[in-house]
Amino acid sequence: MSKRAIRIGMVGYQFMGKAHSHAYRDLNFFFDDLPVTPVLQAIAGRSEEPLRRAAEVYGFSSYETDWRRLVERDDIDVIDIVTPNNAHAEIAIAAAERGKHVICEKPLAMTVDEAVRMRDAVRAASVHHLVCHNYRYAPAVQFAKRLIDDGRLGRIYHVRAQYLQDWIMDPDFPLVWRLRKEVTGSGALGDIAAHILDLARFLVGEIRDVAACMETFIKERPLGEMAGGLEARKAGGTGQVDVDDAVAFLARFENGAMGVFEATRFAGGHRNGNQFEINGEKGSLRWNLEDMNWLEVYFHSDEPGLQGFRRINCTEPLHPYAERYWPAGHIIGYEHTFLNLFGAFFKGLVEDRPVKPDFEDGVRNQCVLEAVEKAAASRSWENVEYR
Repeated sequence: MSKRAIRIGMVGYQFMGKAHSHAYRDLNFFFDDLPVTPVLQAIAGRSEEPLRRAAEVYGFSSYETDWRRLVERDDIDVIDIVTPNNAHAEIAIAAAERGKHVICEKPLAMTVDEAVRMRDAVRAASVHHLVCHNYRYAPAVQFAKRLIDDGRLGRIYHVRAQYLQDWIMDPDFPLVWRLRKEVTGSGALGDIAAHILDLARFLVGEIRDVAACMETFIKERPLGEMAGGLEARKAGGTGQVDVDDAVAFLARFENGAMGVFEATRFAGGHRNGNQFEINGEKGSLRWNLEDMNWLEVYFHSDEPGLQGFRRINCTEPLHPYAERYWPAGHIIGYEHTFLNLFGAFFKGLVEDRPVKPDFEDGVRNQCVLEAVEKAAASRSWENVEYR
């Protein structure tokens, strides 16, 4: 079958650049019925030698040391933004104005105003747009969504969500861009709480108001820079940390559910504990990324004496996306969430229909993040003002 080529131009090349590139390269292998094929056309970054190396390793046919030249190229269909957060808005708006479809890493922007401008730009240009909240596309999470939508939990009472990491607990860990407000916008709030907020919105619905507290435990660190993945190297001197190390907040959902959220990069022993539990009138669900193929399910209607959480290995052909990979029980991993996400996006692009999460989701998520910051500062409940 002849496939339509979708030419990718990616801005950035480190952790997320590697994850996205892998998904593009394997997409047609697992989604063989997809009528398009991603072509790794060009990659952009500032430092030529590591950029040249990334282009070679990831499989891009060319590179640009200025993202503006990439956006201006006529041989690019999709701009994929995997840069630090402070560059998202400028690149996305410029890409939309050139008629490019836009994929952007989370959080969508530094502020609500930036996010709104990005959303308005892609709408005005009538281009397709996607925010990379990839955890929505774990088969177990998609199956949880199906159970909730089918009414198997009934009315939702509680959402309990945590994202726990420990990679910056060492006081000598450098002051990398993820710890500088002018580059990242916020710390644990925007970096990882954004993910559990998106999952909560996806599974349960919109949030009405929040009460919060935030804390920065280590306020001065050695200067340094990211060195791939979540590793870093020192550069000499010290600087002030001006973002949060941890955030905790309560939320009230528009449908009446209560939410309890926690995100921290100071939870020793937790490498990447993205987890949620949802309690309803008929049952409960819980999931943890570190054991991502399993969904734990409880139903009140189970026979007395046999009630309790059961563990469902979501790798059966009837589970969402699982049929794309291996026989039942043959486990998939983190990288497959991006394959599922991009498979949905490109299918939507061909069929000319929106795919979630899009920039509207990015704006709504940003509105909640802003309300959390306000609530932490005011030490009172704050309404989420959606725009």
